Amino acid sequence: MLHGEIEISAFLKARRAALDPREVGLPDGFGRRRVRGLRREEVAQLAGISVDYYTRVEQGRAPAVSDSVLDAIARALRLSDGEVTYLRNVAVPRRRPAGGPAGCVPGPAQTVRPEIRQLLTAMDPSVAAVVLGRGLDVLAWNDAGGRLALDLETLDPARRNTALLVFLEPAAREVYPDWEEKAEEVVGNLRADSGRHPDDPRICEVVNELLAGSPEFRRMWAAQGVRECLRGTKRVRHPEVGELTVTFESFRLGADPDQVLVTYTASPGSPSEAGLRRLAAGAAVPAGSVS
Repeated sequence: MLHGEIEISAFLKARRAALDPREVGLPDGFGRRRVRGLRREEVAQLAGISVDYYTRVEQGRAPAVSDSVLDAIARALRLSDGEVTYLRNVAVPRRRPAGGPAGCVPGPAQTVRPEIRQLLTAMDPSVAAVVLGRGLDVLAWNDAGGRLALDLETLDPARRNTALLVFLEPAAREVYPDWEEKAEEVVGNLRADSGRHPDDPRICEVVNELLAGSPEFRRMWAAQGVRECLRGTKRVRHPEVGELTVTFESFRLGADPDQVLVTYTASPGSPSEAGLRRLAAGAAVPAGSVS
């Protein structure tokens, strides 16, 4: 189970520990601090709420925390937009009506609409694209997208997951020259996804497997970072076409809000664009999908 008292407690503790009192206009205080960052009473002071109430919020013992209180805590802790969204999401279980579900419960089946597959097929060969679902499962791809990093078609369908591949597939460290940066990006996206779907069994399964199998993931996950990365530039070292520098953009599908279309392009006329075209031309199978 990803949400609830333990999750919100760990998140708030990590965020206040990350703040320097001087950054928020507070003195270092008398004596030596027993812990890093802000004390609970200092967060409460900055948020304009009582220490007792903030303590209950942090410990997950405050039912139905209002939006105004969450906003005040977010301002006090200087949370980013993504972190504010995550805080609101992990507070949702405390707002369920009586008798509502708890724990990891099944969500809708992860399927890709024919229209989206058609879009993938219609893209220019210089555009690599994949569709990601809950838990960062790779649900569909076009020819270049299926071969940009690891060859998706040759993988066990249960392993077609960005997080599992980055942390548990040895070849990923060769494919991504900036592996640490890629891994941090994946953890930030996965935590944001867990906030949106705190009870989703696939996310629970992915996180638990990574916690058990990757010391690097355990370290990054424990930092409680929430930084959803939806655009940027990355390097990929492909065994057939060499190193590529690509720009990625992510688009949440309006009719399928649990799914994200991610496109990868390169500067026109660049060696990287030529490499993407070669990947598309060399794909032996049409756009695939996992449902």
